[in-house]
Amino acid sequence: MPALIFMAVYTTGIAYLDLDYFKWDFRSTTAVHSLLGIVLGLFLVFRVNSAYDRWWEGRKLWGSLVNNTRNLALKLGGFLPTDDKESRNYFAQMIPNFVIAMKEHLRDGVKIEDLDMVGGEEFLKRIKGKKHIPNFITLLIYERINALYKSENITGNQFFVLDKEVKSFSDILGGCERIKNTPIPYSYSMYIKKFIFTYTITLPFAFIHEFNYWTVPIVLLIFYILISVEIIAEEIEDPFGKDVNDLPTDDLSEKIKGNVREILMESAPD
Repeated sequence: MPALIFMAVYTTGIAYLDLDYFKWDFRSTTAVHSLLGIVLGLFLVFRVNSAYDRWWEGRKLWGSLVNNTRNLALKLGGFLPTDDKESRNYFAQMIPNFVIAMKEHLRDGVKIEDLDMVGGEEFLKRIKGKKHIPNFITLLIYERINALYKSENITGNQFFVLDKEVKSFSDILGGCERIKNTPIPYSYSMYIKKFIFTYTITLPFAFIHEFNYWTVPIVLLIFYILISVEIIAEEIEDPFGKDVNDLPTDDLSEKIKGNVREILMESAPD
């Protein structure tokens, strides 16, 4: 809105000075802006596509996380002894803990109070002060699976099957971190902004003698369209936040928690 107000005031001032005050007599042309518009359109298409690719890749990674958490829960539900309620409850809480920790890790950092305190004070003592909480939760899951193998509650083949599912958690987290920590190059983003500014700031001189004061709404419409495309790209290039255009990671986390707990707790005897 501030940019639109500036363009409205600027274009109106140019129109007044040209048409009523100085009454300049020069022949305007849109030929240059037509050629530059083609180039600008190509830049904006590439900009939006690059941003959308990041958004869509993030969505695919979270879709994989939904599937892999279900697969891990299903296999644990089938492998664990039916009377081992402690282990079932442990994984029913720890798998969603990883998802919640990953979600917050991709935002502003993990708050320990958002996690289920599996094991009470011992869990809090071990996890407190860790810089990369999702990694540590993965370690705890591995430790519990290894303990189940050593106690012969699962076989070696089952251990390798579970290892594949837990490993996928780190792969998905790494993919999301790559998107988060590799923004669109600053020079490229700034070049497009400068291009849009230069293009629209000179538009009144191309239109003014053909459209007179109608130049003001025409320039505003063109500026609104161009700058909106750039803002859309900025909105979706980091898909893990809390904005309306970001991925619904809160809803996905709750869905995963419900699915995992239903699988593991339903398969346990009353």
